[in-house]
Amino acid sequence: MRAEEPLSLAGAGGGCGEAEAAGEERSGIGSCCSSERLVINISGLRFETQLRTLSLFPDTLLGDPSRRVRFFDPLRNEYFFDRNRPSFDAILYYYQSGGRLRRPVHVPLDIFMEEIRFYQLGEEAIETFREDEGFIQEEEKPLPQQHFQRQVWLLFEYPESSGPARGIAIVSVLVILISIVIFCLETLPEFRQDGQFSRPEQPNGTPSPLHPSPRANPFFTDPFFLIETLCIIWFSFELLVRFFACPSKPEFSRNIMNIIDIVAIIPYFITLGTEQAMSLAILRVIRLVRVFRIFKLSRHSKGLQILGKTLQASMRELGLLIFFLFIGVILFSSAVYFAETDDPESLFTSIPDAFWWAVVTMTTVGYGDMYPMTIGGKIVGSLCAIAGVLTIALPVPVIVSNFNYFYHRETEQEEQCQYTHVTCGQQQSPFSEPKKRDSNQSLSKSEFLEAEDLESMKYPNFIPTSNQGYRGKKMLTEV
Repeated sequence: MRAEEPLSLAGAGGGCGEAEAAGEERSGIGSCCSSERLVINISGLRFETQLRTLSLFPDTLLGDPSRRVRFFDPLRNEYFFDRNRPSFDAILYYYQSGGRLRRPVHVPLDIFMEEIRFYQLGEEAIETFREDEGFIQEEEKPLPQQHFQRQVWLLFEYPESSGPARGIAIVSVLVILISIVIFCLETLPEFRQDGQFSRPEQPNGTPSPLHPSPRANPFFTDPFFLIETLCIIWFSFELLVRFFACPSKPEFSRNIMNIIDIVAIIPYFITLGTEQAMSLAILRVIRLVRVFRIFKLSRHSKGLQILGKTLQASMRELGLLIFFLFIGVILFSSAVYFAETDDPESLFTSIPDAFWWAVVTMTTVGYGDMYPMTIGGKIVGSLCAIAGVLTIALPVPVIVSNFNYFYHRETEQEEQCQYTHVTCGQQQSPFSEPKKRDSNQSLSKSEFLEAEDLESMKYPNFIPTSNQGYRGKKMLTEV
């Protein structure tokens, strides 16, 4: 059964007279923990709700009397929390609605998530909130069971785990960059003495099919080949070590980054012994695959990882963009062909030939190799350019929003370890570790008073909650 809808009053300053009067009246009858209604003060903004509303969730901070008693002010007969005020509207509504958590529009995600953790609403509420806000479920990263295997896996897979792991990541990045530079430099004419490919003529004068010509230098004296071999040795060593140290061989084989690693080293072994017997087209394709090594940098680059996650989250928008472009290309290429068909000097000989012009015009590139000459063709071209701008502009904001989300999430995770929220009415010793709040943690009122006495002995400037009425000029929390 759903509980009776409670009353929630929110006001500041002089608008809280009824809440204060009710608190004073209840102070003569009994403690706040046994009353029917209680007052919650959030940084000066008072809320009044029924006790049974909070008891709907006894495993939370407000629902468990033993947890919330440490924030109780006997003088004012209220609970005081030095927390974010706009967020508490949604926190109280969580109790009133029986578990519906809705973030206020003007409250940032990170602040509201911190308030959820402070009030200990539970992991289930956090997961539900993350799903409602569109958070992508973080994949668990399992580690190997054996100690040595786990250390090797951390060394090669997680550069942030230790200093040596960071050093290995730097070496890997340098090897990838060297391999890419060599891949580009070996195509320069000055480094191809006799040409890599030859086209000998047949006796009848017709050229024969392209075949690779013998290298000017032997394999083992060619500096490009030697550097390429060293890079391949490192890539192969890194891949094999990670494969034997990984916690799950099937998951390792299905990972896209590991597939890229395999594809990056396969062309070397294929061309090593079959270059002379292979046709030019196949050899060019195999050599082109080497350029995929640049994607190996994404393992060590947060920026490339953010870009990959953005594209993965924006697949629907990218599909819509391609679909809109496809429709526009069909329509405008057909229109410009029939508009230019009567012109003998027309560059549009067929509708498929006009596809290229439509794509270039809709993407606002405009190479100028094909262009309409008639009045009707120019009108079609103008409409094509305008439609292209509108088509591309529609899904782009969604993709940019996804990129901003992943970028801010990465930066917030880096800053989260350096940020600590001020805890109201409490001070921790600088030599002690911060306390972890869990669902089993509880503290009675007597223990709370004893803790106040201990804190007063350790910190002369510490002001207990019960003395706040007499020392109003002091700060509630000293940072």
